[in-house]
Amino acid sequence: MHIKVSLNCILIPMNDFPASEGYRMPAEWEPHASTWLTWPHDPETWPNQDMEQVESDYLQIVKAIAKGEQTHILVQDKSAEETLRIKLQSNGVNMDQVSLYDIPTNDSWIRDYGPNFLVREKEVAINDWDFDSWGRKYKWELDDLVGGIIAEQLDYPKFKPGIVLEGGAIEVNGRGTCLTTDSCILNPNRNGGIRRERMEEFLKNYLATSKIIWLSGDLEGDDTDGHIDNLARFVNPTTIVCSLEENERDVNYLGLKHNYERLQAAKDQDGNPFHIIPLPMPGYVGTEKERLPASYANFYITNHAVLVPIYDHPNDRKAQDLIAPLFPGRAIIPIPCKTLIWGLGGIHCLTQQQPALQKG
Repeated sequence: MHIKVSLNCILIPMNDFPASEGYRMPAEWEPHASTWLTWPHDPETWPNQDMEQVESDYLQIVKAIAKGEQTHILVQDKSAEETLRIKLQSNGVNMDQVSLYDIPTNDSWIRDYGPNFLVREKEVAINDWDFDSWGRKYKWELDDLVGGIIAEQLDYPKFKPGIVLEGGAIEVNGRGTCLTTDSCILNPNRNGGIRRERMEEFLKNYLATSKIIWLSGDLEGDDTDGHIDNLARFVNPTTIVCSLEENERDVNYLGLKHNYERLQAAKDQDGNPFHIIPLPMPGYVGTEKERLPASYANFYITNHAVLVPIYDHPNDRKAQDLIAPLFPGRAIIPIPCKTLIWGLGGIHCLTQQQPALQKG
């Protein structure tokens, strides 16, 4: 499918916010219409890694998602689309479930630069946040255009907050609570040192949340300055899994312990405590010179399954066994991430859900 930029998208006036218009950001476990991805194309994203292995592991993500929902994949151009179509067909992917879009990008982390979808009754809209590659760390100009292009192509109403915010930096329970980190979204490299109170206004107005829970810190090797989707995730409106390092000598130990304790004292949008479940860590992943931000919290919830990263570590099984009962009715699908994590991101970073319209 070849994408052309149009002017059909309805841009909402700046003084109208999603919350005031009745929109909200759904939780990830709520029904999806589809999942958006960007096929990996830049070897610099995965330095010194075999791109065939990167594509092989990524293909497992695509196959798993396409079994239960529509799967939209961005490619660089028409030639890349034709090549990928052949690859997917030859690997048994049901192409009736897949659409390919010619939208050039700098990178594959569509969670951070892709559309932030919202719903109200029988309507879907998009928040088109600014993206500057986690504080202008890498090339980002093409990625910053993606949200707007998709909104225009789908002809969805679009809200333009006018500030930088990555999708991996926010986590919602769909009922009014948002998890995030001050180390990331208050970082001066994003919005020039925006005040906490002002950022909370944006989160409440554009996500329709009433309660913000602030965590802090990041994993060693994390270039996002502390995305929440490596640290803590909602698994239902009242339950949070929180990454927790068991090894007291590990550099991540104290920061993760602090976040766990903070969540134990946190209350939801109605003033009720959460059920906090510790999620193990996969130990040291990387080389002697470089540690990678590996985490089991970077799972992705589809309509029919939960895709869980694994790293050839004994805790792989523990993480799957812990997550499985939290998602009754969904299969647990392990996805090898020892190669993918060299891009400094995981399954959740590579995906972006589009919610289904509400029935009734």
